[in-house]
Amino acid sequence: MLPQSYGLPAALLLVLGGALACFAGYRLFRFVLAIYGFILGAMLTSSVMGVTNTFGMIAAAVVGGLVGALILVFAYFVAIALVGAGLGALVANLVWGYMRAGVAGDPPPAAVIVLAIVGAIGAMVMQRYVIILGTAFGGAWTLIVGGLALINREAARSGATNAAGVGGGVWILYPTTPALSQQWLTIGWIVLGVTGTIVQLSVTGRKRK
Repeated sequence: MLPQSYGLPAALLLVLGGALACFAGYRLFRFVLAIYGFILGAMLTSSVMGVTNTFGMIAAAVVGGLVGALILVFAYFVAIALVGAGLGALVANLVWGYMRAGVAGDPPPAAVIVLAIVGAIGAMVMQRYVIILGTAFGGAWTLIVGGLALINREAARSGATNAAGVGGGVWILYPTTPALSQQWLTIGWIVLGVTGTIVQLSVTGRKRK
């Protein structure tokens, strides 16, 4: 979480990072890893600070973000496995959401673990295609979350919590808050992810001869 005044640049980072990952994730994979490592590290470390500790939140976000970026960049193969595992877990949640539409709850942990393991193994075997799929769809989702945060800036100022997790006196990122069960959101995410995949396969992610 960050002070509310930092919500706009944080949302812009999500939009720009998501667009970069979606359409050029394979070509700039290490750079994309650094961006996502920074976001993840900042999100985790800043969340342990009190909401009234403005300096602490910012310092924790910067330090945690830098550490997260370094970890993902240097742990290249681990990061690829994590991309595959993340895709597997995402598939589990997506399928479960459609099977139990309108019913709250998470998929069985065993199913998530199995699909995450399968995704991690598949990622190591088919690195190029998994990286392209992972960055295209992961970038598309990040772009959507950031876009929702920008669209709902007025609601954030009034103290209401919006779809991207902005509320009160702090900016809180909830990457999974926009529900996949919302048809328009799911369709938009799939269309954007497929578009990013096609762009990478045909243009930005083509193998150099």
